[in-house]
Parts: sequence; structure tokens; C-alpha cells
Amino acid sequence: MVVGRYHLGGFWSLRSHGRRQMIFVNFKTYQQGTGESALRLAQICAEVAQETGVQIIPIVQVADLFRLASQGLVVWAQHVDEIEFGPYTGQILPEAILAAGAKGTLLNHSEHKLSLEKIKGILAKFKGGQTLVCAESIEEGKQMAALKPDFLAYEPPELIGEKISVSQARPEAIREFTSQIKDLPILVGAGIHSGEDVRKAIELGAKGILVSSDVVLAQEPKQELLKLIEGFRKENETI
Repeated sequence: MVVGRYHLGGFWSLRSHGRRQMIFVNFKTYQQGTGESALRLAQICAEVAQETGVQIIPIVQVADLFRLASQGLVVWAQHVDEIEFGPYTGQILPEAILAAGAKGTLLNHSEHKLSLEKIKGILAKFKGGQTLVCAESIEEGKQMAALKPDFLAYEPPELIGEKISVSQARPEAIREFTSQIKDLPILVGAGIHSGEDVRKAIELGAKGILVSSDVVLAQEPKQELLKLIEGFRKENETI
């Protein structure tokens, strides 16, 4: 499978994020991002990544991890718990998502908030994969950055799923966030839905974006991804 080889080969390395343009797509629990639909959407993400050179990482439900990873697709989990092997019914074991093929996990999304201590504990246990931690404010971002995840996403919760993006509504907040937190690649989420939103976020210091409904619920997800990627292209033209 060409797409699979592409992802599992030399291209896949978020550790070289300094020169990579990144889009994380959170499938949440939308019907369009569940089961066979999740597989089709992840394949579209891989196809667009191959065509454009932009890394596109699906963040999927635990039940879909193995289904997608077994097809050679790079996937991340939406959450893991601070547990080890043992009697923890219904919780998500870090080793289990890695065994299922996950390359990393999202943590502390506004729809699944965690305490600082809980995140610290998860990061200590999650070995062998990468982490993207969400923050709702600059203050929370500083706290999360001190825990040294691989990526940090700035997402004001009141703008998630809205028509006005954070890069349009709060450009000064993004600039302050990226200027005060320099040791981690910063992603921007919440209301991102156009190439201009992406261009503005990159201009303000972000390394990539975190999106969900704009892509997952789109009638044509491939075209929506290509539209977002135009924002990376426009920003490169201004450099």
C-alpha cells in the first residue's frame, strides 16, 4: 500500500518537527470518524500528506487504533490514563495503545480536562510514543510546557467548533503564547477553517494546527485539507 509505505518510511518523524508543517485532525467521536468511516478519513489524510508533504496526523478513538494502524496508517490516540498493567477496568493503558499501533496521544483537550498532577503522571508512564497537550490559556500553557510534552496546542474552549477562529479572534494571544513558550512546537486550534486562518497562525509563531469538525464533518474532507494547506503555502511565499 503506497500510502502506508509513505507514512511508515522515512517521512514519518515528528521528532524533526522544526521543518515540518503539521495538521493534527481530531476525529473525536463523530460518526464520520468512527469505524470504517474512520479508516476512509485516515486514508484521505494520508493521501493528502503524500501529495503535499504536510504531515497530517489523525487522532482517533481507541477502538479504531488497530484497524487503522494495521493498514499502515499513522494514528494517535485521543487519551490515555495514568495506569499500569493490572485491575483497571475500562481505563486506557499506555502500553495497550502503543501495542495497537498508536504513535502518540492527545491529552487535556477541553472535552477531557485533566489535573496538572494527572498529566504529569501520564507523561511519566507514557514511554515510546509522543504527546500533544492542550492548553486553554497562556498560564496553563506555561504549566504544561514545564512538563515537557512533545507538542503544545493553544485552544480557547469557547472558540472550538465556532465560525471565528482563534487566529482571527485573538491574534495577540497567539503571539504572546508563542513568544513566552519557546522550547516546544506550538499548535493552534479552535475554529480553524480556512487557509487564511492557518497562514495567520503560522505568521504568529505556530508550527501547525489542530482541527476537528472542519475536516471530519466536511462534505469533501480532501478538499478541506487542501484548502487549509494553502495557508502554509501562502506563509512560505511571504518569507
